[in-house]
Amino acid sequence: MIMKPLAITMGCPAGIGPEIILKYFSSVPQTKRVPAVVAGDSNVLQWYAEQLDLPCSIFPWTPEISLPTDTNTIPVYETSKLHANSITPGVYSKESAIAMVDAIFAAVRGVQNNYFSGVCTCPISKEALQLSGQHYPGHTEMLGALTDSDQQVMMMAGTSLKVTLATIHCAINDVPGLISEESLLQLFETTYKSLQIDFNLERPRIAVAALNPHASEGGMFGNEESQILVPAIKKAAKMDIHLHGPFPPDTIFFKAAKGAYDAVICMYHDQGLIPFKLLHFEDGVNVTLGLPIVRTSVDHGTAYDIAGQGVANPASLEAALEMAQSICINRERHVL
Repeated sequence: MIMKPLAITMGCPAGIGPEIILKYFSSVPQTKRVPAVVAGDSNVLQWYAEQLDLPCSIFPWTPEISLPTDTNTIPVYETSKLHANSITPGVYSKESAIAMVDAIFAAVRGVQNNYFSGVCTCPISKEALQLSGQHYPGHTEMLGALTDSDQQVMMMAGTSLKVTLATIHCAINDVPGLISEESLLQLFETTYKSLQIDFNLERPRIAVAALNPHASEGGMFGNEESQILVPAIKKAAKMDIHLHGPFPPDTIFFKAAKGAYDAVICMYHDQGLIPFKLLHFEDGVNVTLGLPIVRTSVDHGTAYDIAGQGVANPASLEAALEMAQSICINRERHVL
């Protein structure tokens, strides 16, 4: 099965995206490297390579050209050309923010035009995103708009634990009002189908984490479990989506990490991300479910505080590329 290369978006030029890209291409042997092209700015990559003394040979790539096989050679699908004077580690500008967004737009169009098999994104800043003139809450929402998809689900995936989220970036006070039977059923279905197709699990074992402590202890600590979660789980069973729970959040992640479940559906951001990052801080992958294209991402931010210092770890990028490749292969097999 011959796959198109993945597109790696550069991320914010002021963050650690360029550095981890350089380190991936210089540290992972060619025989083990996922076929990929950087959608971004060769000037930015060259600037960081010189500043950090990282080996780098830029290869201008277009869809008609085969990927280079030389070590330390980085194929770049040019999406912008920033001047060296506009590159400052840790400090983004409107110009760099626009370049950051242009790389994402080009990568998505590239998948839609069959240049790329999927997209693996390096981190962006939400503030820089606003400065660019694109007023999305974040990466995921922008990708949803670019692909005409309105049911994106965030999954954080690692070898020990996978979690999906009912709510993402909102205040804790808003969480109960954002959870409904309808929204949970959509989340259940998207998570279940993704585990079947993208992760090749015929009968996924999925646990649902309760919203309240002790799963509300029979109504002592809230009633969302009895009024929303349990009815949604029962309706899902009628759709042949068999879930387990809701379970007390203080125990379910331990059981899942030990192999009892393939994924845990969580009610809010930190409920899922705290245990996940405890286990997968360096090698976790952010996967967007519900899109018509494959999208994975590193599970960390721009790390402006260490940008340009040469200490960024490319492990999450390597894991994200490998997972994107695996999902692309699984989707292709499912179609066949």
